[in-house]
Amino acid sequence: MRAIQINRFGGPEVLALRDLPEPSPGRGGTLVAVEAAGVNFADTHQVDGSYLSADRLPYVPGSEVVGRTQDGRRVLARTTGGYAEIALVDGASAIDIPEDLPAGRALALLTQGLTAWHLLRGAARLLPGESVVVHAAAGGVGSLAVQLAKQFGAGRVRAVASTPAKRELALALGADDVVEYPLDEPADVILDATGGRLFDQALDSLADFGRLVTYGNASRTPFTPVDPARLGRLNAGVVGFWLRPALARPGGFAEPLGELLSLTLQGRLRPVTGADYPLAEARRAHEDLLARRTTGKVTLRP
Repeated sequence: MRAIQINRFGGPEVLALRDLPEPSPGRGGTLVAVEAAGVNFADTHQVDGSYLSADRLPYVPGSEVVGRTQDGRRVLARTTGGYAEIALVDGASAIDIPEDLPAGRALALLTQGLTAWHLLRGAARLLPGESVVVHAAAGGVGSLAVQLAKQFGAGRVRAVASTPAKRELALALGADDVVEYPLDEPADVILDATGGRLFDQALDSLADFGRLVTYGNASRTPFTPVDPARLGRLNAGVVGFWLRPALARPGGFAEPLGELLSLTLQGRLRPVTGADYPLAEARRAHEDLLARRTTGKVTLRP
């Protein structure tokens, strides 16, 4: 089968198309003929070796696929090695999806949708009426977080986005307004995956008992150390979030994913689909993602 493999850590240039043996299913495993594989910002960290848990080399990136099982089911599934024509998935992580649900929309609900759900429900513990500021509000996670914050009862949802087109998209998805720092009023919850200067500005913009949730470092800039005494003076908190442990908790995977699918099929949640690349152009997909040239869910098509 054809797959994208890396033999060393680095930038997008280390992504190479290779012919590899099909994975062996083993006990509890299911082979899926990949219709589309999701591309996430976390993949770029895995490729350059800066991810929270580094993978052994060589390996095939990709944590999510839509595809067809050997018995004909169309599924959305977590996996390792998704940038391939055939992926091995744990049967427990594969969920049947309708034939008419576009692959990109389904994939947007997995890593990114579940991240947005857990950020608001678990990490931020959003309360009805609270204000939410979403960084990268036109991105994969941000575009869903804007909508879910509204669904979960936020009083005001404010977007931070880098271009006029992305700001327009955030407003079309339901953001009440687009803001820049310094904010005109403090925020109860701020969701940040950018880090760097934006993180520092956000920390200074929290309301009393506010929560700044950090779930990435797209800027790849070292974080400014946070002084607990400063948090005491601010009467606010910084919460770190990583999706993988959240999914392993009881009720952390199937239930929220079912809610996301239901909201989507009812038309109450609009996953934004972005660029669709051939598998052989995985390098270009990563380059565009890193250069902020993408919006919404990016996919690879074998």
